[in-house]
Amino acid sequence: MRKTIELSAEESRDYFLKGSSYFNSDLPSYLSFEPILAGVVRVLNENDYKGFKSSNPSGLSGVNYSLLANKDGRFAWRPFELIHPAIYVSLVNLICKPANWACIQNQFSKFSGGAIECCSIPVVPDSDEKGAEAQIKSWWVNVEQRSLIYSLEFSHVLQTDVVDCYGSLYTHSIPWAIHGLVRSKKEKGDLSLLGNKIDSYIQDGRYGQTNGIPQGSVLMDFIAELVLGYIDEQINLKLGQPTDFRILRYRDDYRIFANNDNKTEEILKIVSQELMSIGMKLGVSKTVLSRNVVEGSIKQDKLAGIDLQDLGDANAKTMQKQLLRLHSFGQRFPNSGALRRLVSEFHSKISLQTERPDDLEVQIAIAADIGFVSPPTLPAIAGISSHSISLASSEEKPSLWAKVYNKMKHVPHNGYLDIWLQRVIQPLALPFESDEHICKIVIGESAGLWDNSWIASTDLQNSLNTHAMVIKPANQVEEVIKPKEIELFSQKAWLY
Repeated sequence: MRKTIELSAEESRDYFLKGSSYFNSDLPSYLSFEPILAGVVRVLNENDYKGFKSSNPSGLSGVNYSLLANKDGRFAWRPFELIHPAIYVSLVNLICKPANWACIQNQFSKFSGGAIECCSIPVVPDSDEKGAEAQIKSWWVNVEQRSLIYSLEFSHVLQTDVVDCYGSLYTHSIPWAIHGLVRSKKEKGDLSLLGNKIDSYIQDGRYGQTNGIPQGSVLMDFIAELVLGYIDEQINLKLGQPTDFRILRYRDDYRIFANNDNKTEEILKIVSQELMSIGMKLGVSKTVLSRNVVEGSIKQDKLAGIDLQDLGDANAKTMQKQLLRLHSFGQRFPNSGALRRLVSEFHSKISLQTERPDDLEVQIAIAADIGFVSPPTLPAIAGISSHSISLASSEEKPSLWAKVYNKMKHVPHNGYLDIWLQRVIQPLALPFESDEHICKIVIGESAGLWDNSWIASTDLQNSLNTHAMVIKPANQVEEVIKPKEIELFSQKAWLY
């Protein structure tokens, strides 16, 4: 299992150009961005979009596409951002030029070896592993297990994280991370400088904004790690060698290990000050100090989830009782990683059910409410619902799906949810309406994702045909969502 930064320039380019790297969350099996990326690569080759434009894209507001995913069933949401493919491929080409890649590798080596141990640089799976599985293994070994080992040396652990990390990252800090603050300030605006080019490409897709980077791709995870690595270096300079403390960082989450309150608070102050220099701040509500490292190193929802798993089927013999236990857990720990994991495991279990239960509608109602309260569970809830409704009679199915659909459509700001609702309804040829552009594309309607009006090249325009992302008819997929179809969701649940 290698880190992306350990790849050659050619290997890194191949990796970043995968559809699963472009958008690293689950989509139904009939959707893939791979054909569009491949088409753009054929036109651009190893060049960038600059020679194919008629105007500056930074003057347009819809160059990238925002795909909203609701986080709590109410008014909190996560905006996934689908970077314009021409800009995305250009970014990959730029970063993965051998000289540029060597420069970035050198910077990452400078950031390591100090007080902060970074555990979140994206990893590339071995030949028999999937990407999410490899990342999960990396997190489990380098964060959770390392934290428990530190209980032998330290009595205190303080956990904190950055508020809206991607949305608040100052894009001008990208050249700071690559070239240093002094040179970047001196050569500000010089587009021969790699960091300035990356900064300008990102701004071109985001209406010229300098606050925030797109969320939802491995490439932007990598850029975030580059900037956070620069902050690690600044913190290391302030703290010196870690003789009586340790710090683990997994992307924007920090774990500070020490033997007294004063030391942890001193370190926290320095971390906070350095993050503020790039527009980030720590979340007060998620900053927790524990005086027992073992207890503090494992999230409460995970501990509660372990207790729930250990109760076994003997304590909840029917599917309804097991669903009620999950529902109760979801009320205590909504949107938690442990809930996602438990729901995924229940999906695998209920998939073995072959006969219609007497309480079928009750089971469907409980499952739907879990998804309504905790929308991040939706892919697995869709799988559970699709299996349960498949056991109903053909006369019952339209009514059952209509009830689920009518309930879930009240979740606000959730195009991602609509994509999965469409997945379970489309094979049954039932009515489905959505304003989400990807849903319209699936049924053959004309709907754009990115503003392409700034592109002069007809060939590049043609390569951006959004219908290419539908790799097979949605109404011909299996009615039931099998656990394998949401494998990425299941694997990512174990990150929490």
